[in-house]
Amino acid sequence: MPTLLAVPNVSEGRDGARISALETAFSDGVRLLDRHSDADHDRTVFTLAGSDEALAGALVVGAEAAIEGIDMSAYEGLHPAIGALDVCPIVWLDPDDRDAAEAGAVAVAEGIAALGVPVFLYGELAGGPERRERAYFRNGGLAELWLRMESGELRADHGPDEPHPRAGATLVTARPPLAAFNVELDSGDIEVARAVAAGLRESGGGLPGVRAIGLALAGARGQVSTNVHDPAATPLALVVERVRALAAPLGARPVEAELVGLIPEAGLAGYPQDVPIRGFDPGRHTIERRLEGIEGRPPPATD
Repeated sequence: MPTLLAVPNVSEGRDGARISALETAFSDGVRLLDRHSDADHDRTVFTLAGSDEALAGALVVGAEAAIEGIDMSAYEGLHPAIGALDVCPIVWLDPDDRDAAEAGAVAVAEGIAALGVPVFLYGELAGGPERRERAYFRNGGLAELWLRMESGELRADHGPDEPHPRAGATLVTARPPLAAFNVELDSGDIEVARAVAAGLRESGGGLPGVRAIGLALAGARGQVSTNVHDPAATPLALVVERVRALAAPLGARPVEAELVGLIPEAGLAGYPQDVPIRGFDPGRHTIERRLEGIEGRPPPATD
């Protein structure tokens, strides 16, 4: 069976006991590689490894725990979210495992839907080009999603025709590895962070495969929060240098960065030392190093 990853994102980043309970649920029968919680974003990201069947089972168990433990009516995080289990991708590392990842993602979607939560497929599994981006479902937040589903404008790919009363909805896909990467600025002005994000993201003429939003963190820093869809082609060094160039005319500069979850080693090529990644350990935060020794097999190819 192929070794795949799954990266469930839950809308809870502050309650330690609840996060630990969710970790136990999502780790059922699979290997936990990483857990990253952020109080500002009110979000926790788990990175799991296992076969397609084992991951599908664990993700449904975890989804049930998220439904029981997270009430989206109380959600106040900076990160856009529409569900207790907000996003649930299965990740292939070897292109030969793509079909298994996609089959696993569909099984997960069906399992979550059976719990009473509507599921939308995005990315390569989307039912139409407008549904490929997560922002299509998140625009306006959960309140707007309720209106769109109640009016019939938006229908789930699996599950009920309206959001779950507590848990909202879940986005599911299968994809290759990406980098969730945040760059912090020495300016707390949210408009500066938003302007940098606008120039950085692909849709604004920025770097290919980059999605970005500007946020204001607690304290005196702004954050450019990104997803880099192909970190081998667009390494983090390039992201930092583009942030630096965009921020300088606005009187700001990048001072620190944060990696959420794991990254392929190729994404770190040429990374600049003057914008350190907080808490980064290559033995813990690169996919290849974390997968060494799983089931006695070498790390799968990531190119």
